[in-house]
Amino acid sequence: MTSEQRPGEEPVERDATTAAADGDERDRADDAIANAIRSSRLGHIAPGERPSGSAILQAMGGVRGIVESLLPGILFLVLYTVTQDVWLSVLVPLGVSILAVLLRVVTKGQPLLAFAGLIGVGISAAVAIFTGNAADNFLWGFIVNTVGVVALVISLVVRRPLVGLLAGGLTGTPYAWRTEPARKAVAVRATILWICVLGARLAVQVPLYLSDATQALATTKLLMGVPLYGAALWITWLMVRAVPEPLEQRDTPASA
Repeated sequence: MTSEQRPGEEPVERDATTAAADGDERDRADDAIANAIRSSRLGHIAPGERPSGSAILQAMGGVRGIVESLLPGILFLVLYTVTQDVWLSVLVPLGVSILAVLLRVVTKGQPLLAFAGLIGVGISAAVAIFTGNAADNFLWGFIVNTVGVVALVISLVVRRPLVGLLAGGLTGTPYAWRTEPARKAVAVRATILWICVLGARLAVQVPLYLSDATQALATTKLLMGVPLYGAALWITWLMVRAVPEPLEQRDTPASA
């Protein structure tokens, strides 16, 4: 240390180094998230392009994926309405989900998508069979929606809105939504939109569960499932697309 160096300077340098390391770690995390998003179903969406029904459909898993998502719920509703049998109402949809996974494996499709749905159907069926209450078939969905709301709220609290990370991953610019005010504002609003979507599901369906209105709960879950998800995805896309692209060369002289 020289005579002119102050005692506090070395810790400041270490703090700056630590902050830079933390920034690099966040950047690597954002890159990992971006790569994962581009390889997922959402990779079919390009936020800067004009929204199209086909792209939204592909992002939701295509016709086959939507059928695989809706069919277990429809079967449960029909079977429980007709038979009032808990075992039959949950095991038949579970069998259909298993068949969907096997078909995707045989046809060399994307079994991971169907397998993810199978996990949810399996957990829901196990809970309903264990308790003997058909309404408990929907408890897993409540947990998933609650976790989603909590994750979205936390992302807002830490000023890294989750929709911004998703959109940044799709466009290949995971950092823009963290630094550009216009993009960050849209990301915050879109994240709030998804909080409202998941929160609305809980607000409507939990009272039906508590009142043991199983058939109404099954119907509501179908209506507030794929259709609501598709509408929210479309609105989010429009919101993201409305943000103007930043100037590529900010150092261009004003006269140019």
